[in-house]
Amino acid sequence: VQLQASGGGLVQAGGSLRLSCAASERAFSGYTMGWFRQAPGKEREFVAAITRIGGSTYYADSVKGRFTISRDNAKNSVYLQMNSLKPEDTAVYYCAARAGWGIRAVDYDYWGQGTLVTVSS
Repeated sequence: VQLQASGGGLVQAGGSLRLSCAASERAFSGYTMGWFRQAPGKEREFVAAITRIGGSTYYADSVKGRFTISRDNAKNSVYLQMNSLKPEDTAVYYCAARAGWGIRAVDYDYWGQGTLVTVSS
């Protein structure tokens, strides 16, 4: 599965961005999709995940209530709507795919190239 993330950019604190991730795999609907992020000097961390048909979602406490993950299996795409952005949300954001369910980065098999989100104060 090849993943292509897009939608990052520079935004002021309190603003919004929508990240997109397009998958090459026609079996996209068979994968759990996740978003992770990595800030400079920090380890990659879990942000959000969504089950294969989108019936369930899970969020890191740090983004709960501000970020929304969704998917469109007809378009082989997953999205991350980010609202009320904070400077601490600044990071490279990665989409990832895996069989089964989980939120640990080590369990994800396929990764996109990342898209940079910068939130200015």
